[in-house]
Amino acid sequence: MQIFSPFPRCLLSWLVTVAACIALPAQAQFTDEVPFITSPDNVTLEMLDIAGVKRGDHVIDLGSGDGRIVILAARRFGATGLGVEIDPALVEKSRASARSAGVADKVEFLVQDLFKTDLAPASVVTLYLLPEFNLQLRPSILALKPGTRIVSHDWDMGDWKPDRTTVLPVPDKAVGREKSSKVHLWTVPARVEGLWCAAGLLRGATLRLTQKYQNFAGTLAWRNRSRELAGAISGAELRTPAGRHGELLLQASGEVLTIASAQGDLALAQNETFRRAKGDTCDA
Repeated sequence: MQIFSPFPRCLLSWLVTVAACIALPAQAQFTDEVPFITSPDNVTLEMLDIAGVKRGDHVIDLGSGDGRIVILAARRFGATGLGVEIDPALVEKSRASARSAGVADKVEFLVQDLFKTDLAPASVVTLYLLPEFNLQLRPSILALKPGTRIVSHDWDMGDWKPDRTTVLPVPDKAVGREKSSKVHLWTVPARVEGLWCAAGLLRGATLRLTQKYQNFAGTLAWRNRSRELAGAISGAELRTPAGRHGELLLQASGEVLTIASAQGDLALAQNETFRRAKGDTCDA
């Protein structure tokens, strides 16, 4: 796994890179322009564990370094994978390691700019990039299929808070003062902000939602009554906590929201659907 930068290392202001430039321990290496820092084995395994990688997943590792994440995903978890790396020597090393591990038919390594990589086939994306590059990638990541898991070693996504973070001891960590690593997990949320219009039993009802990453709020209005909603989005599921109205679970699928389960006054509306409005009103 690689900390990526397209700029000469002497121009980087980040402490982690400066520290690595000053002293190159055994764990840190450099190409002409790109610092490559190996992810420890326990961090690599945790990145795949926290994402729940399994057979059928396709893992894309951006800045794949020596290929260890993609190879482990294939060898231990039965996934397929793609490693993207700008250093041809590291790509060749990764391909050789994949052959040695017996997974060359399940993984691919490309010399490629990570910002030009098509992430759509991924069910899991792994990163070990500097924060500024995570933020540059964030719009593309948020546009991925709901439920895609994103895992980052150490660096976060700004104000998009992770769904889960674990901290692991790394006694021999090559850079920084802390001898530990953080592993962050996000699940790409469905994009649900806007006006939704009901049909069927709830015909005439409207659902207007706002969204900030994996959190949503809104108002369900029907027959001169309204109910305020707020909750969390996990992939394609929108869930409100159980309160005086009971828990509400909505399932997003493209331009349709379905009431997957409901309690209280919406219990009879299970399986009813809302469609995204084409304009500012449900009459449009």
